[in-house]
Amino acid sequence: MNILILQASPRAKGSTAWMAQQYQDAAVAAGHDVTLVNVAHKKIAGCLACEYCHGKGNGACIQQDDMQELYPLMAQADVLVLAAPIYYFTLCAQIQLPIQRMYCVNKPAQVKKMALLASSYSPGVYDGAIAEYRDICNYWSVEDTGIVTAMNDEQKTDAIQHKIIDLVNKL
Repeated sequence: MNILILQASPRAKGSTAWMAQQYQDAAVAAGHDVTLVNVAHKKIAGCLACEYCHGKGNGACIQQDDMQELYPLMAQADVLVLAAPIYYFTLCAQIQLPIQRMYCVNKPAQVKKMALLASSYSPGVYDGAIAEYRDICNYWSVEDTGIVTAMNDEQKTDAIQHKIIDLVNKL
């Protein structure tokens, strides 16, 4: 399978980046083609709600930014993995931008499965992010292969690594 991981932590050695790398390593070991993109370091603007994409643009966004790199990757992906830190009870802004910019194509054409990797230093903050992720899965009619969350002392542990490997094994 062709897997695209959108990793949204600005911290290159943070827990979310570690989780995304663990997923990539396990998926490559299982024989999948994997592309991991750190969207936190991309210049992606928010949707302008201009409707160019649904008119003259024929599905293409009028904005010319780093999202142009992601559209073809998303179009080719069978599996989309969102890896994001939780900032103030929801998915961080860095992952929201590519999600919301998918508006122009409605959903990635080939994506059939998704997974969510999320980390936070606070307890009880995942509900909003998980609800949004599940709503996306439902709206796009894709299979939710699972969610792995890592809070504070769970981060970068063997237990979390095994949960991530279990997600990959569900593919």
